[in-house]
Amino acid sequence: MDTPMDQTESQEPSGAPNSLPTGPAVAAMIAGGIGTAVLGALTVLAETGLRARDSLTWSTTVGPLSGETILAVGVWLASWALLHLALRGRDVKVRTALGLTLALVLLGVLGVFPAFFHLFAQD
Repeated sequence: MDTPMDQTESQEPSGAPNSLPTGPAVAAMIAGGIGTAVLGALTVLAETGLRARDSLTWSTTVGPLSGETILAVGVWLASWALLHLALRGRDVKVRTALGLTLALVLLGVLGVFPAFFHLFAQD
């Protein structure tokens, strides 16, 4: 005969790591990668010509970095919100999302690396 004590011992605690969906965490990771990649792309874009540089210069004391960072943060927040809505309540493969995030972050870092973006600079 099962007693109430035996029944509660066999149940998994409600806060167990496997009981939560991975979608929200994956959404945050991928959004961070998207924001980083956008920052790298905008940095390269600012170096390609004066028109892009001028349109990204939102503060003359900061230069084009002002527009680059504000846009990148906006894209990061928007992508996080949209991905969270799309993935909430779902279990997503974290390893795949981590690979995608890493690739996006590497692209973003490459884009802000001076030796790379100077290749596109208009003299």
